[in-house]
Amino acid sequence: MSSFVPDSALTTAGFEIQSALNVSIAEMLTLIGADFVLLAHAAFLLFVIFGGLLVLQFPRLKWLHMAAVAWGAFIELSGWVCPLTPLENLLRRAAGAKGYSGGFVEHYVVQLMYPAGLTRELQVFLGVAVLLANALFYAVLWRRRSKR
Repeated sequence: MSSFVPDSALTTAGFEIQSALNVSIAEMLTLIGADFVLLAHAAFLLFVIFGGLLVLQFPRLKWLHMAAVAWGAFIELSGWVCPLTPLENLLRRAAGAKGYSGGFVEHYVVQLMYPAGLTRELQVFLGVAVLLANALFYAVLWRRRSKR
């Protein structure tokens, strides 16, 4: 048994919610897009850091993971900003929200791990740490496979 809600009630409820938030549908969709970019960015970062564990189960991901590690390390070591950061900021500003300065790591990750902020030295350290951790992982993986 389904309940019936008249369209007028939905429209009225939607208008009240929208008015209370003072946000248009287009702005809400744009903010959702910005949040999607944020989640994709976070997923990519997690894949760079922990993707080697997936390679153990799914060896075909090796090339994709190595490319992701190379890109992540390049961004950190070069001091460039990942293209997803300006895209997220653009979407947030288009929706009337404030963007942020710096990159994804500086804004989200460093605030969690290092509240004082990200220095260039720390950024280089993070890039080198990603490279070394994954080089070690792949060396162990290669060694295990060569023993079989």
